[in-house]
Amino acid sequence: MYDLVVVGAGPYGLSIAAHAAAAGLRLRVLGRPMASWRAHMPDGMLLKSEPWSTDLSDPAGGHTLADYCAAHDLTAEHGVPLPLDTFAAYGRWFGERAVPQVEEVTVTSVRPDGDGFHVETDTGEQIPARTVALAVGVMPFVNRPWPLLELPPELASHSSDHRDLRRFAGQDVTVLGSGQSALETATLLAEQGARPRLVARADHLRWNAPPQPLARGRLRALRDPHSGLGTGWPNWLWSQMPGAVRRLPPGTRVHIAENALGPAGAWWLRERFEPAVPVLLGHRVRAAAPQDDGVRLHLTHTDGRTETLDTQHVVAATGFTPDLGRLRLLAPQVRTTLRTVGGSRAPELSSGFESSWPGLFFAGLLTAPSFGPSMRFVYGAAFTAARMLRGVQRRLGDRRGATTIPRPARDSTPAAH
Repeated sequence: MYDLVVVGAGPYGLSIAAHAAAAGLRLRVLGRPMASWRAHMPDGMLLKSEPWSTDLSDPAGGHTLADYCAAHDLTAEHGVPLPLDTFAAYGRWFGERAVPQVEEVTVTSVRPDGDGFHVETDTGEQIPARTVALAVGVMPFVNRPWPLLELPPELASHSSDHRDLRRFAGQDVTVLGSGQSALETATLLAEQGARPRLVARADHLRWNAPPQPLARGRLRALRDPHSGLGTGWPNWLWSQMPGAVRRLPPGTRVHIAENALGPAGAWWLRERFEPAVPVLLGHRVRAAAPQDDGVRLHLTHTDGRTETLDTQHVVAATGFTPDLGRLRLLAPQVRTTLRTVGGSRAPELSSGFESSWPGLFFAGLLTAPSFGPSMRFVYGAAFTAARMLRGVQRRLGDRRGATTIPRPARDSTPAAH
């Protein structure tokens, strides 16, 4: 029986696996490395986060993005957006060096068995495990507005459905949303020959300011500190103290997860977006119907006015919603009985990322209502990996009756930048 099975091989799964391997746990890692980054984000995308805040984590602090760039004659600079392809390649490079083996299979079922679990793959293999870490990324939690659900995929899609936007060249495309994904998708559509427009419920678009220089005077740095989620004291708190966030009342945590770091565009995108994409603000889609040459959208304005809009395709860049009900690989008797945070559909977790079902751990988006908004970003992987390893070791110690358990080389909880 394995000590730990990690399900998922994105930034969180690879970081957790690197810590577990260094601690000597008997380990299996299942998933396609960086799959969502390679297959579900559009060509030409740039990362919104700073390069120094996008490292994956191993307990020795090695295999950083800077290490990868140095080895491949690439440059990663503060204030210069990092290409998606560079980051995806870095993640695979990290996995090849920090994780013993990643098996490119799909997990179809995780079900309890005695005091452990059986993990089944699409090859039919049944893997016994004492503990399981679900680091499944965001794809199970795609948020599609309900008026679009009955439309066929040739008329309506989610932004995560597209790697190559050139298929829309010459078409009228309506993008829904007001965050970075919506703004960048619309911009890339325009740059690749489509005729996009943006429709958003917000009454104005928000744009992030350019980052402050890393080297600043002490007073200026104290007033507006850097963090892995941007400058300012709120961002510093979310990035550096997720353990403190977890100790807040459940309702407060859910509110923070839903509202902190709300929709906004990257500063470097604005000059590309504004001249290329017309915007319809303060509008909500209340209905959508197919017609001969596309889709008719029925919109409601915030002041109550209604109107219709005809378009050839709708792209919902409406993000992802953490919801255990969508995690179909998890056995129903577990999925439906897990304790959740406040009124959310996200699991309540211990300080070691363990759910109310002993031995079942979570990472990534589903943990944001427990630990705050840093769990929505790559930056949260280091905190997660180090804390989860401790939680897994405690659980293994309980099940083995052991008084001593292996420890990582060192604590890799992220330090302030």
